[in-house]
Amino acid sequence: MAYSVKEIYLTLQGEGWHAGRAAVFCRFAGCNLWSGLERDRATATCHFCDTEFVGTDGPGGGTFATPDALADAVAARWPKSGNGAGRFVVCTGGEPLLQLDAPLIAALHDRGLQVAVETNGTLPAPQGLDWVCVSPKAGAALVLRSGDELKLIYPQAGARPEAFEDLKFRHFSLQPMDGAARAENTRKVLDYCLAHPRWRVSLQTHKYLGIP
Repeated sequence: MAYSVKEIYLTLQGEGWHAGRAAVFCRFAGCNLWSGLERDRATATCHFCDTEFVGTDGPGGGTFATPDALADAVAARWPKSGNGAGRFVVCTGGEPLLQLDAPLIAALHDRGLQVAVETNGTLPAPQGLDWVCVSPKAGAALVLRSGDELKLIYPQAGARPEAFEDLKFRHFSLQPMDGAARAENTRKVLDYCLAHPRWRVSLQTHKYLGIP
């Protein structure tokens, strides 16, 4: 299959358990919860997305005809200095599981990359992933009910943290919803995590640092 990718770039993971870790982000185009068009935002299942994932015109983006072609493009973003240890790719979107498949995961592994996915959890995940982070969205049925990290945007009406605590994840993160109420939402996250220590605060540090 061909892969439609919005952008590929080297940065630091800004949020969640791996915050601060160097990573190549491979952002797939398209999502199953929102078209990405502002005219559709109000009626979308997920109406608070802050990511541009429409088209293939971002840095490093394009249409890749084979798993090897895309894996080569991802690997090329990794610094050539050092011994290659810790090579890490975050497959994100949009919704990456619309496109990410076992042949691409194998091709990335062949190039020495650990493969993480950040998904809304509404689609099954292929075998071979090294890190699965699920970010549930209110109103969307959750198919992926186990993984490495559950990262919940908070607050969401209809998606209370306690509804997810019985799922089989190793780490539970709570992240303030961005927007005009971010300061208030951050305080709510802090208060919740202090009262429920199973949850860990996740901040979008890349926005504070001014990096993508």
